[in-house]
Amino acid sequence: MTHLSENQIKQAQKLVSMSKMSQILENIREVIAKDRMQKQPLILRINEGFIFNIARKAIEDKNSTFIMSIAGESASGKTTLVRNAAKACVKSDTSNVYTVVCCDDYYKDASRELTEAGSYEKLFESGFSFDTPDAIDLELMREHLLKLKEGNEIYSPLYNFVTCESKKDTVLKKPAKLILNEGLYVLHEKLRDITDVKIYVYTPFEVIKDRWFARATSRGKTGLAAQMQFHDVNQTAFRHIRPSMDIADVVINGMTTQAYIEDIVQQLIDAIVSVTKDKHLTL
Repeated sequence: MTHLSENQIKQAQKLVSMSKMSQILENIREVIAKDRMQKQPLILRINEGFIFNIARKAIEDKNSTFIMSIAGESASGKTTLVRNAAKACVKSDTSNVYTVVCCDDYYKDASRELTEAGSYEKLFESGFSFDTPDAIDLELMREHLLKLKEGNEIYSPLYNFVTCESKKDTVLKKPAKLILNEGLYVLHEKLRDITDVKIYVYTPFEVIKDRWFARATSRGKTGLAAQMQFHDVNQTAFRHIRPSMDIADVVINGMTTQAYIEDIVQQLIDAIVSVTKDKHLTL
């Protein structure tokens, strides 16, 4: 009976890993190729190097926790993407697969400023902005993301968009294999270095505008107040948010249907799981 040396075993394992990586790459590229043929494809741009890293991590780092950050302009479709991606992740089991951390929850408390101003119009006239990086506690968000990645529970804040009040340590978030981090500034320089997957949702301006005004009423902004804030939203997006598209690993189409998002994400998961033989998400 022939006994393999430790070095021979390592070489054999390396060959198996390389073969699996090649198969994952082929599977992912096939899904992307089919998506590109659609009238409204989900994936507008994806870096080849990113695809390789995903395949490698799927084989070599199965037990790692991944932070997937989804950025984009206000009303671009970030939350819709996260919601439907999450549905695809947990077709059969919702335990310990993913957790969602939203930038919106980390707005700094501005209830005193609103009360003193007396109205949103007066608040905006004073130069106050809800749409710059300074309006969000990115330091606390970073701290919470790192704790989740290390396997610890956190209690995120809860923000009220009507009263501008932030309640600290309110919502329990448990560690999971995939941390879906969504919001305006999740690709900000204070956060991007801890992000494993950087996604940007692109949506045409006119669509964003229609969506934003439809949502503004539920957040207490109508008439002049809504117009004033949207002007600020557009200006701050030009300065702070749109440039982050250039550093994204993947640029996603914010015009696709919810059903199609879920379908493509499921296909991408299957493209990896079919090779790794893992019942759960292996990204």
